Amino acid sequence: MDELIFGIHAVKSALNYCADVTHGHEQDQAVSLLYVDRARKDNRINALIDLAKKKSVKVSLITRKKLDEMTSGNHQGVIAQSKAPKVKSENFLDDLLQTLEVPPFLLVLDGVQDPHNLGACLRTADAAGVHAIIVPKDRSVSLTPTVRKVACGADQNVPLIQVTNLSRTLKLLKSYQVWVVGTAGETQTSLYQSDLTGALAIVMGTEGKGMRRLTRENCDSLVNIPMTGRVESLNVSVATGITLFEALRQRNTLNKV
Repeated sequence: MDELIFGIHAVKSALNYCADVTHGHEQDQAVSLLYVDRARKDNRINALIDLAKKKSVKVSLITRKKLDEMTSGNHQGVIAQSKAPKVKSENFLDDLLQTLEVPPFLLVLDGVQDPHNLGACLRTADAAGVHAIIVPKDRSVSLTPTVRKVACGADQNVPLIQVTNLSRTLKLLKSYQVWVVGTAGETQTSLYQSDLTGALAIVMGTEGKGMRRLTRENCDSLVNIPMTGRVESLNVSVATGITLFEALRQRNTLNKV
């Protein structure tokens, strides 16, 4: 099924991904057509057109009115047509855990429904080297065009795995000796006092409500992000960034020893 990607950064990332087709990525993720506002002649748009031609992607110059009719989002004068990325299944997770040659580094999002938050989490997870993101099928947003725009190409690099029963999936992770760390504001254990090396799954709940009860009960440990101001919680994508990069710092430090 074809999908539209819009916005300069998101489209550029998608076009850059086309270059990776020969390096093991799936062909059906590549951009098939680029629509450009024919009235724009600036350097950013010209660079995208040049990149599209380099990747053998057809460019169609159309009016801004037609672009506006194609999407209600802020397209910035450019829209790319591509195959919608495939959400992965629970079988993919099992295969991933069996074939990874390094300790798994996973992110679990329990009930993130805002597409901007999921897109930001995907982008941060990609930057931190996360192997996959796990979400429940219910009460969670999937890979919508808005998610892909915010992710800026990270959706092509970090698999999004949807599972039917998140609690059961956490038990599966633990059967593979993956340590499951949940984030909870009320716990007394600081993120910075915790060992986040080795096989690891970090679980983030929704802003305000946090993790569901069964999710919490299936965590091996709980950590918090120390807060010194008056706000009670952070946006889930911000909290995810802080937690993932603390884990990355610890993992990099361990590798240098």
